[in-house]
Amino acid sequence: MSKTLQQPWTCLRCIHRQRYSRRHLATAAAAAPATHPPASHVKSHDPPATTHDDRDLRKIFDSRSFWREFSKSRTGFYKQNVGLFQNQYLTSADGFKEYARVSLVKCRRIVAKVLEISTVEGYKSIVQELDQLSDLLCRIIDLADFVRSTHPDPVFQNAANEAHALMFQYMNTLNTATGLNDQLDKALANSEVTSSWTEEEKTVARLLKKDFSQSAIDLPRAKRDKFVELSSTISALGSKFVDEMRPAKMALAIESGRLKGMNPMFLKQLQNRRGHVVLPIMGLPAQNAIRHVEDEATRKEIYIATRTAADSQVQVLEALLCHRAELAQLSGFSSYSRMALTDKMAQSPEAVNKFLSALSADNAPRMQEELKRMLALKNRSSSGDSGAMSAPPTINAWDREHYRQQLFAKPVPSSRKPDFLPAYFSLGTVMQGLSRLFSRLYGVRFVPREPAAGETWNPDVRRLDVIDETDGHIAVVYCDLFARDGKNPNPAHFTLRCSRLISGSEIAEDPSPSSHLHNLSPAQLANDGMATSPPVDPSGSVYQLPTIALICDFPSPPPSHTNSQPPTLLPLPSLLTLFHEMGHAIHSILGRTRLQNVSGTRCATDLAELPSVLMERFATDPSVLALFARHWETDAPLPYEMVAAALESERRGEVSDTETQVLLAAVDQAYHSEMVLRDGGHFDSTAVWHAMSAQWASVSEAPGTTWQGFFGHLVGYGGSYYAYLFDRAIAAKVWESVFRGGRGGQAVERGSGERFKRELLRWGGSRNGWRCVGGVLGEEGRRLEDGGERAMEMVGRWGVGGVGR
Repeated sequence: MSKTLQQPWTCLRCIHRQRYSRRHLATAAAAAPATHPPASHVKSHDPPATTHDDRDLRKIFDSRSFWREFSKSRTGFYKQNVGLFQNQYLTSADGFKEYARVSLVKCRRIVAKVLEISTVEGYKSIVQELDQLSDLLCRIIDLADFVRSTHPDPVFQNAANEAHALMFQYMNTLNTATGLNDQLDKALANSEVTSSWTEEEKTVARLLKKDFSQSAIDLPRAKRDKFVELSSTISALGSKFVDEMRPAKMALAIESGRLKGMNPMFLKQLQNRRGHVVLPIMGLPAQNAIRHVEDEATRKEIYIATRTAADSQVQVLEALLCHRAELAQLSGFSSYSRMALTDKMAQSPEAVNKFLSALSADNAPRMQEELKRMLALKNRSSSGDSGAMSAPPTINAWDREHYRQQLFAKPVPSSRKPDFLPAYFSLGTVMQGLSRLFSRLYGVRFVPREPAAGETWNPDVRRLDVIDETDGHIAVVYCDLFARDGKNPNPAHFTLRCSRLISGSEIAEDPSPSSHLHNLSPAQLANDGMATSPPVDPSGSVYQLPTIALICDFPSPPPSHTNSQPPTLLPLPSLLTLFHEMGHAIHSILGRTRLQNVSGTRCATDLAELPSVLMERFATDPSVLALFARHWETDAPLPYEMVAAALESERRGEVSDTETQVLLAAVDQAYHSEMVLRDGGHFDSTAVWHAMSAQWASVSEAPGTTWQGFFGHLVGYGGSYYAYLFDRAIAAKVWESVFRGGRGGQAVERGSGERFKRELLRWGGSRNGWRCVGGVLGEEGRRLEDGGERAMEMVGRWGVGGVGR
């Protein structure tokens, strides 16, 4: 059985913001003296318990001492170890082996049961059986994937790796046998069976059939073996491309006099004994040089070096692309892009290019205006240069960042510190604000819960239970938000367990429990001890609750929070990052489905970023900020003009960034098109890179560069790189049409939130994405519901808006 792995959601813009924020977080401090202790400024008419939870939510993130007191009651040395995530197999690293063993027993039982089906009634249940099989695999794979990348203990990491490999080995065994696929085909061919299925079951059946087809299970044995061989080669080439990424030149030795415009103290740190500056090509030093060096010839030299990958890197990429094209043709598709887009909203490369063309046309006037202003700056600079050439100046590729830096540079007012804004965004108040926002929009809130012994992987991890005002406990969120040595700094959202209905009959049929789980009820046992809902029907069926981990890299709060010592304070980029990741989380939380294959963020890739991108709009809305943004020390409300000024800074370069992303999305489509195998496998990625740059960019790329060798996202997002731009455009439209751009307090209005929840969030991936978007937009969106090229073009014409607009 083929299963597409769910990767942690890691947003490119969030990574960029995180890098920016890390330069400012540690110095964030108050700008006004204390006048009274901090207090919540939102008057609440909630029950006392709710108010208490709201207050504690702020304290557990802002006060390390409060967190120690709060959490110690259940994590003392005398308490029983309940296992990682309360999965009671995982009381130690050795538990992974037992967990995998028991899971494989359950998997084999389901496979045998499915293969024995011969009646109509049996075929009616096949989707639920296969979804349970998929869930058993994902329970270990998703947990192991998180543990091996995040857990600080190498013993746990190794055990997770072994369990991960064992489950993959079993999946490969299923992939070599056609029995499950044959049984699913029989069910799909029987109208009496399919007419009994819910829409959710029909969707999952189609997804499972696609998974089988894309693992070549329908092909003759020889072609199937070739498919496996190609898949293995593609995986190895992808890892090699990312892991061995390097430029043709690792550094440039440049005379310091040529680097006028850069900070002399910074350059001194890079000088060698001969007085030359040794400038590393990868990283911030070279990027700073391109922005600040005044000499154009020097900028050009540095720019070309930063855009030229090693020849070996380009060769690996071209081999990867050719193998992907061959795999697609083996599977019956004319190109890899066509194969990758079959389960996306876009559906076809032609539709993607329609979207990109429309978006490019929307962005072009602003791009031309920006270039005109940069050219004026260059003209003034050239007229003052006695050595300037007589030819009229033009903006070249190596000029863009330099003149954009000048175009948008603004002096910081002497009366206000640049770190003043973060003083209104302590991490605790932001988390408090997110809970209040979700309560107003969707009727759910965060309740801090002290973790049990062994439940988390680090003492800094906070557990939040998600409580619905009607359904009670609906999800668990583990927040690992503070930096520590050895931790991956990139923000990410992991779904550790998806929503799924565990039927009463499944609970009754569960095999004998492992010795690890002797103290669990049958319903708890069916979910390995992890969180479940109360029974939802007379048969005792329960939902396994979504369990989520959020990862960020914010500085830890001081050992003891006092009026003179600030808690963790977030600059605007980090605030946007946290809201973005919470957008993924709320999708996982509210996308409560009966089948796990379509739960939460397990939807079309080009829909998955919509909730998170939309959440960025809320982060800077005045009515949302009024819920929580108070000075950490004085409790003074946030003056919104400060946010407006920060947003203006955040928007700098957005027009150019949009053009660049359009170009990269177009390159991705070209690299996965029919042209790859057109010349007998002699594909020239560099020629295509420069041709696409000439077609899509306002300023053509410098000749001879091979930037495609640094395009790492081709590995994970081959054929679908357009998706983030696509969701930005839809989010901009939803923000204006549903939430009225925040005007009149619409950003915190329950009716608008319920509409977004009802039409999109609650479906996960069980409903066609176009129907979800059309439903959210109402009458205005009805024209979109059939999808296709016309709908994609319409979305492109909307444009992507801007941060906070």
